[in-house]
Parts: sequence; structure tokens; C-alpha cells
Amino acid sequence: MTGATLTPVLQGATSALACVAGLFFWGFWRRTRDRLFICFALSFWIESANRLHLGLSAQMGEDAPLNYAVRLIAYALILVAIWDKNRPRG
Repeated sequence: MTGATLTPVLQGATSALACVAGLFFWGFWRRTRDRLFICFALSFWIESANRLHLGLSAQMGEDAPLNYAVRLIAYALILVAIWDKNRPRG
């Protein structure tokens, strides 16, 4: 197998693992109802969908601006969740 044929397989594996991580955080959210966990779950599911799209799409490369925008949204969601968890309550 060459690198070009292995890339969709690796993208699929990464997508599946991100989805599992999202399920992991969703389970914590169901027990605690803490917004941090649901934000982490959503972020991982966004990343999972992005990786799945990358693996299935032959014309769009890893460096397409849309991929960076989706990642920016996912990582910004994590940063907002951390900020929300650590801000002083008053």
C-alpha cells in the first residue's frame, strides 16, 4: 500500500477515535451536566465529521481553508469551555 491509498484509512481511523472520545465526554456530561464535558464532546464530534469528510473527499486536500475553519471552530469551542469553567462566579 502506498501513502496515497493509506491516507483515507488513517483519516477514517482518526475520525472513529475522535467520535469515541466524544462519546466518552458525553457520558461524563450525562452524569454531571457540566457544560465543559458537552463542549468537549461537541468539539470531538466536529473534528470527527471533519476527518470523515477528508477521508471520503478526494478533491479537497488537508490544507484547504474550509478544513482550517472547521478545526478553528472545534478548538475555539474547547477554549471557550475551559474559559467558562475557570471564570469567577459572582
